[in-house]
Amino acid sequence: MSEKQRIVIVGGVAGGASAAARLRRLSEDAEIILFERGDYISFANCGLPYHIGGVIPERKRLLVQTPQSFKNRFNVDVRVHSEVTSIDRVLKEVTVTDRKTDRVYTERYDSLILSPGAEPVKPPIPGLDNDNVLTLRNMADMDAIKKIVDCNALSHAVVVGGGYIGLEMAEALRERNIDVTLVELADQVFNVIDPEMAVAVQQQLQLHGIKLYLKTSVDSVEQEGGVLHVQLSTGETIQAGLMVMAIGVKPETTLAKKAGLEIGERGGISVNERMQTTDPAIYAVGDAVEVNDFVGGFKSLVPLAGPANRQGRIAADHIFDRASVYRDTQGTGICKVFDIAVGMTGLSEKMLGRMGIPYEKIYIHPASHAGYYPGAAQISLKLLFDPESGKILGAQATGAGGVDKRIDILAVAIRAGLTVHDLKDLELCYAPPFGSAKDPVNYAGFVASNVINGDVSVCHVEDVVGANGDIIILDVRTSAEVMGGTIAGAVNIPLDDLRGRLGELDKNKEILVYCQVGLRGYLACRILTQNGYQCRNLTGGYKTYKATLAAQSPSGPDLVPTMEASSREITSDSGEVDERSKTINTESQATLVKTIDACGLQCPGPVMEINNEMANLQPGESLTVVADDPGFAADIPAWCQSTGHKLTHLTPQAGGKYAATIVKRPPAACPALAESSQAVKQKTMVVFSGDFDKLMASFIIANGAAAMGSKVTMFFTFWGLNALRKSNPPSMKKTFIERMFGLMMPRGADKLTMSQMNMGGMGLAMIKG
Repeated sequence: MSEKQRIVIVGGVAGGASAAARLRRLSEDAEIILFERGDYISFANCGLPYHIGGVIPERKRLLVQTPQSFKNRFNVDVRVHSEVTSIDRVLKEVTVTDRKTDRVYTERYDSLILSPGAEPVKPPIPGLDNDNVLTLRNMADMDAIKKIVDCNALSHAVVVGGGYIGLEMAEALRERNIDVTLVELADQVFNVIDPEMAVAVQQQLQLHGIKLYLKTSVDSVEQEGGVLHVQLSTGETIQAGLMVMAIGVKPETTLAKKAGLEIGERGGISVNERMQTTDPAIYAVGDAVEVNDFVGGFKSLVPLAGPANRQGRIAADHIFDRASVYRDTQGTGICKVFDIAVGMTGLSEKMLGRMGIPYEKIYIHPASHAGYYPGAAQISLKLLFDPESGKILGAQATGAGGVDKRIDILAVAIRAGLTVHDLKDLELCYAPPFGSAKDPVNYAGFVASNVINGDVSVCHVEDVVGANGDIIILDVRTSAEVMGGTIAGAVNIPLDDLRGRLGELDKNKEILVYCQVGLRGYLACRILTQNGYQCRNLTGGYKTYKATLAAQSPSGPDLVPTMEASSREITSDSGEVDERSKTINTESQATLVKTIDACGLQCPGPVMEINNEMANLQPGESLTVVADDPGFAADIPAWCQSTGHKLTHLTPQAGGKYAATIVKRPPAACPALAESSQAVKQKTMVVFSGDFDKLMASFIIANGAAAMGSKVTMFFTFWGLNALRKSNPPSMKKTFIERMFGLMMPRGADKLTMSQMNMGGMGLAMIKG
């Protein structure tokens, strides 16, 4: 193809602007015209919420290129306020309307690139045409929202939708000290990940004072006296000064449809690997196109800036005969939600199940870097892989630090076709401030490889919840950890005691083992397996169990405890009051004895520190603990509820930290602990038989229960009392009937017989011996 040609681009931002810049780098002779119906051809649309929230104070920082700067650098004819309304594919012309002058004209092209983007979804809800109901897609939208936030003394806002924009807008408004209600139709926020992984995000929202409604829709919006009345499907009405609609986007395909270009099954413009539409002279890039999913091979819509940039470059390459193709999309993304990040790549478990693709999953909860170096934070990582080949299918992670690094590594691993076995051998940079000698990615590889190699079998939360009487659930955590919550019906044998207490476990039953995060459960399974037991380890441990149950709760997760009183003041490290977050504050008159710095300790480290220190306090005294483990905010309320101590403060702090203040209460004021003790630590054995083997079984079980800390009562029925008769009883006056019964009954344990398998007296003699 001759380089002297005319190329028309419809739409700027990521796809169109990238294509224009690449075209100019490939040819100084080509005539390039870029039409943009808005004011800006290249702006940081992902940064819009952060300008509203004040994190990016200067608006001009969002403008990547202006029409003049783009013209000066790339010699591209940029025409803003110009809308392309139709395409004549035969004449190779586009019709353009100048939106300022209403002039209509045509322009010829040799190659045409469509980058129309996507438009916000607007459902048919009455009242959405209100001036205070807005979407956020461009600079004008941002300016309109910011004007309301800046000028109207806004006190309450409603955000509808819990995706990227919804979460970022909820945080931005909260940073402006505005009360926020987030309404989401699905049963979780951030629907691109799995429900149990979204629980940490929902917890962050609630900890920072955002009222969260899941499985809820907006039925109507009305305005009275300048106030919006937002009617929810629950029957509640929320009053607000602003409502932001962020329920998603759909491809802008109006122009393509009018031109007769093929639209795919997902509603986007169909393109090939060179980004050509069904007309070889017309290309399409960005949010408007359908792409193939890299892992599953199905058609998908992925409105992300990274893919749009690459697609624009590939379209430009092909126009100038460069051998460049688009290699599908794997959906790698990340979102900041207050003090944590949530990231993903590849397919989710939901999507794998929907597509019928076989998979296995493991969960790990390692530190972001060496735990002994300050600032380490726990990462929760879910890895999905083929159970036979070990091919990596997807990954999700949440945490206060290091999420981006691990998801990026796993995204490259998926792109390169690596397996979980390859993850073990990845040589990643290590120094205490940045990682661990065994990086979380290596760790995930070890755990997944152990499953495939048969070194350990894993179970999942649904297996534990559905366990019957033929299965033993074994908790190998310490007693202090158990106080923070346990799985109903579980037997507690701490890992360090397991070898000496194997006899308490029935070899005829399968054992489902769990600890806090999975590591000690794996060690326990290795001990049990090599001693002849059949066992499986609960991957992700009790931490994943709690998250999964919270995600499955019919009413949605209740992740933040309700306190008797609250304020919104939070003190930052600098000593200034930060009103962006909720502080829960009661019983502040208690004497503060000590402050514990538990930063860098992984779960359950902070709770263990508290448990140890509480033993040194007197009732009415309190201590404060500061931790940076995201799971701490969920663990400490459960521990206090179990032990009966009083949680008086639970506050997010600057730098991803959490501060909790606990008042020690006397044992009599610990009803939760007392009730738990009465229910779990007391056992009654009924001895109803005079058979020697059954009697001995009753005593063995009673002794085992006593050894595990239970108070045991043995109740003997009429026949069972024979075991307690003395061989040479003292002389007593008895009635005729009493003497007859005495002659019929065995006189003491020495006279008892076996119930069966007596073996001519040999079995009885051996047991008695």
